Amino acid sequence: MKIGIIGGGAWGTALAQVAAEGGETLLWAREPEVVEGVNDHHENRLFLPAIPLDPSIRATGDLADLADCGALLVVTPAQHMRSVLRSLPPLEVPLVLCAKGMEEATMELMHDVAHEAQAAAPLAVLSGPTFAHEVAARQPAAVTLAVKDREVGERLRARIARPWFRPYLSDDVVGAEIGGAVKNVLAIACGVVEGRRLGLNARSALISRGFAEMTRFGLAKGARAETLAGLSGLGDLVLTCSSTSSRNFSLGKGLGEGRSAPELLADRRTIAEGAFTAPVLQRAAKEAGVDMPIVAAVCALLAGEASVDQVVERLLSRPLRSEGV
Repeated sequence: MKIGIIGGGAWGTALAQVAAEGGETLLWAREPEVVEGVNDHHENRLFLPAIPLDPSIRATGDLADLADCGALLVVTPAQHMRSVLRSLPPLEVPLVLCAKGMEEATMELMHDVAHEAQAAAPLAVLSGPTFAHEVAARQPAAVTLAVKDREVGERLRARIARPWFRPYLSDDVVGAEIGGAVKNVLAIACGVVEGRRLGLNARSALISRGFAEMTRFGLAKGARAETLAGLSGLGDLVLTCSSTSSRNFSLGKGLGEGRSAPELLADRRTIAEGAFTAPVLQRAAKEAGVDMPIVAAVCALLAGEASVDQVVERLLSRPLRSEGV
């Protein structure tokens, strides 16, 4: 099966590295310098420098070149997924959604967006604790591959599985997506803890209480608790809340150090999805009647409505309650 990858950023390039070992792989990138670098030098200097790429990976700047692919991995930023998928002709091959977030205008998860843009295409979600540079360097990783049709899932898994890249099948598409979306926002909060030097105790508490928020919201939206406790939920949360390799964690660290959100976001070539997901998630949680105080605190910081000290004080002065609440 020929695999096409839509998106030539760090994660799209890393997934091309995974797919190339199993067969023909074509990477679509918007940036001409990425296409040239992959084809001529077998590297993506713009988004994934110093990682040698499999020489069999080919790159293109023309979406039409993906027409003969047997499956497409969609790695475009969440806010651009609808427009990119609508620019393609009607598809019937599987679309594996690799972006983590919620669409700002509709509050929809990516599988809903993709279904509206490409109604005939089978959909899957790939999510889990993965830093692109480690995957591209063939260091061990495990992910959730969520898809309703198990036969489609087994075909996709067989095509992308490597000894160092282990996809675990699930049919909980909603749970896999919610884990990936919510953890990006929580990673910003953990970055703030790091930047403000509030300590490891505070970070651990925030991860635990953040996971409680993720679980409350996920269950309200129809996700399963075991999915949220798995690779695409808790696993991804722990990874992105613990390292400056996470774009969202780095954004939060800058906020904790006293820099402004506009300054930090303007300074980035790559996207911290949590900054766009946070206000959408806050609206969706309110609509679902779910209390998410950490998410609300991140929104207040990003909007410039409160300082770090103010949001920390608000969180610490909340009424004491039972841990399961």
